[in-house]
Amino acid sequence: MARTAKLSLVISTALAFVSIGLASTPGAAEPLPLAATGVRTSSVIDRYVRDDRVREDVQASAPAHLRRQTVSYASNEPPGTIIVDTPNTYLYLVLGGGKAIRYGIGVGRQGFTWSGTEYVSRMTEWPDWQPPPEMIGRQPYLPRFMAGGPGNPMGARALYLGNTVYRIHGTNDPATIGQRVSSGCIRLANSDVIDLYGRIKPGAKVVVLPMSGRRTASVPAPAN
Repeated sequence: MARTAKLSLVISTALAFVSIGLASTPGAAEPLPLAATGVRTSSVIDRYVRDDRVREDVQASAPAHLRRQTVSYASNEPPGTIIVDTPNTYLYLVLGGGKAIRYGIGVGRQGFTWSGTEYVSRMTEWPDWQPPPEMIGRQPYLPRFMAGGPGNPMGARALYLGNTVYRIHGTNDPATIGQRVSSGCIRLANSDVIDLYGRIKPGAKVVVLPMSGRRTASVPAPAN
């Protein structure tokens, strides 16, 4: 009992000092809310700072056809479906009503494209990068692990596709958008992958079209 009482006294004293410190801080009106369990406050702050820096990283400088825009797009897929048009280097988020949001993307280089239907199994902000063994085998000089951040080739967000090694993710090299350069992953500019990430949820359907599945180019949707 004595040890319990002593522990309670220590905790109460510590809380009192924290309260005094918050109340005496010049200009402090309310204490900052606690971060989620297991998340460092600095990490949360860094995330928002990073997001603000990249939110419009290519919208002003990218070729017009690669800029994020709402287009007319006929599809039998339900709203919320992601369609990767590999040959045309576009990603569509189906809105329904004959419209979709179109993003410019980078796709797999020759010999590394793939097609099929998957579902978003996991979503991560500023993901770490761990190259799969297959990639390490081809490029042994690659790092085995790289923490998430602006210098990470995974970019600002990652959407993991089923149990595959493929992901839809951002990039720190926006010049690769519209190119065929990856090992099979789908790249978006960081500002675009942040936008896409905010519009979908885990479980979203992803349809990846083959190189032979070229579709008629979409056109900007008329203004309402």
